[in-house]
Amino acid sequence: MGVMRRRAFLRLGASAAVGTLAAHRTRSAAAAGRRARVVIAGGGFAGSCCALELKRLRPATEVTLVDGDSRYVTCPLSNEVLVGARSLESLGVARAGLQRAGVRFVHARVAAIEAQQRRVRLQPGTALAYDKLVVAPGIRLLFGKPEGYDERAAERMPHAWLAGAQTERLALQLQTISDGATLAISVPGGLMRCPPGPYERASLIAGWLKQHRPRSKVLIFDANNHFPRQDVFTAAWQQLYPGMIEWIPPAEGGALTRVDIRTRTLYSESGAHRVAVANIIPPQAPGLLAAEAGLASGHGWCPVRPASFESELLPDVHVIGDACIAGAMPKSASAARSQALQCAAAIAAGLDGRPAPALALDSVCYSLLSLESAIAMRGSFALEDGEIRQVQRTAGAPDQPPLPAAAREAADWYARIRSECFAA
Repeated sequence: MGVMRRRAFLRLGASAAVGTLAAHRTRSAAAAGRRARVVIAGGGFAGSCCALELKRLRPATEVTLVDGDSRYVTCPLSNEVLVGARSLESLGVARAGLQRAGVRFVHARVAAIEAQQRRVRLQPGTALAYDKLVVAPGIRLLFGKPEGYDERAAERMPHAWLAGAQTERLALQLQTISDGATLAISVPGGLMRCPPGPYERASLIAGWLKQHRPRSKVLIFDANNHFPRQDVFTAAWQQLYPGMIEWIPPAEGGALTRVDIRTRTLYSESGAHRVAVANIIPPQAPGLLAAEAGLASGHGWCPVRPASFESELLPDVHVIGDACIAGAMPKSASAARSQALQCAAAIAAGLDGRPAPALALDSVCYSLLSLESAIAMRGSFALEDGEIRQVQRTAGAPDQPPLPAAAREAADWYARIRSECFAA
């Protein structure tokens, strides 16, 4: 039995032992008139939205959000920063909106979850007790894949998959390449944040190259046999950037095996490829807190009960956002928001002694094909046979041709989700 599996097994045993005690504590707190305490670990789209919604649904609840960053930099629209269409500063959101809404913000990192004691331990050494805990840790990058790609390598071959300094580093490298140079994007296999993101990135970079370095090209080394809305992306590339973007699937050497950061050479079954700029996106897994707390299962992500997003492995702990297993839902900001609303409603209902509301989830992912056109990938989801499944595509589904209006829609959507999730 592996270390993580042993940890999860021990925590499960402890959870069973304290289940009755946990219920007794909750009843005792209610009898004593104490306000319910909900702690949320992680202040991205999922965590922040859940905090705001809980406070709206149940104003008397003591809601505390803990995050190590006093200012959050959003990933949506960060590809625009790479081509100078948007500043990184414009993607930052402060925590003031949370505090105005009555959410307590604690600027700290969660060191551990102590489920038996129903508390989280913070890195400064303090602890916060909870009746319900929501964990929204986002993703972590699995360095070491491909071989040679570690955190030091990311300084020369930026992943730019967590918006911030890496985004600026890749933007600078793009600006300094010579005409006729080759830029490579490496896409990992398996579940990842924002599956259409690498192909939007290739589109926008090709648009910039067409204007500023017209003899250059983009290679997409892909460990996947297909990607979201491949037909639409491919048609757009042929129309907008003929000959500038080459997609390389696994059968043609798309899965990278090794990188040499000194020479910026990428290796795959098709041989060695030396490039001017290498954007290596590594495989992903839930944030380290989820793994260390025993919230992740053997395949790496966090199993939850769909109606409430309560963990299947730890009682009174809910997991939302990119880290959880949410069936057919993509790992995206929009999906995280929808999960947060469902989770908040379920927690509020539980604290009031009511059943969780019926599952109703949705998502929309906008992908820019250029700065003037985009496609929207929409989905609605419901609980079927115990799983979250896509049940329909709403009006304006991705089968429509890309329109300039969709690019404006994307900007409007971004402003709206910032407001809903951060009160910003």
